[in-house]
Amino acid sequence: MDILQLIDRLEELFNESKSIPLTRNVMVDEDRMLDIIDQMRIAIPEEVKKAQQLLGQRDRLLAQAQEEANRTLELARQKADQLSSKELVVQEAQRRGEQILSQARAEAENTRDDANDYVIRILTQLQDELERVSNQVINGIRVVQDEQDRKTAIIGSTDKS
Repeated sequence: MDILQLIDRLEELFNESKSIPLTRNVMVDEDRMLDIIDQMRIAIPEEVKKAQQLLGQRDRLLAQAQEEANRTLELARQKADQLSSKELVVQEAQRRGEQILSQARAEAENTRDDANDYVIRILTQLQDELERVSNQVINGIRVVQDEQDRKTAIIGSTDKS
């Protein structure tokens, strides 16, 4: 299950929970909450795998760009070799080869930058989601602990009576 769906389910559970009068606390179905948390623990590694796949895709894109740059460079060199019979032709071929090489390098750099931007954006989104989930889990734990503390206090005050 997608981590975002699990977060939605956790939020839904929270919204369905009954409020404790005169407090900001709510009573949460512990089994449902723990079930969702367990599913999150399973889903988070999947999200990490997706991020790793994105990194792999970026590496493949970089390799393809480098390969294309190498092919273009080789083509430019071949053309330069073919045209080397006359000095003007040789100079033009070298200029054109350098231009193609420069263009290929620029395209490879742009592709690399685009891939890096994409990976950073996806990983940042994942980090934000993980922080959001972590905060929700911490809040859920705090609510359950507050409920336990409240019950303990009530039982303690009843025992003194």
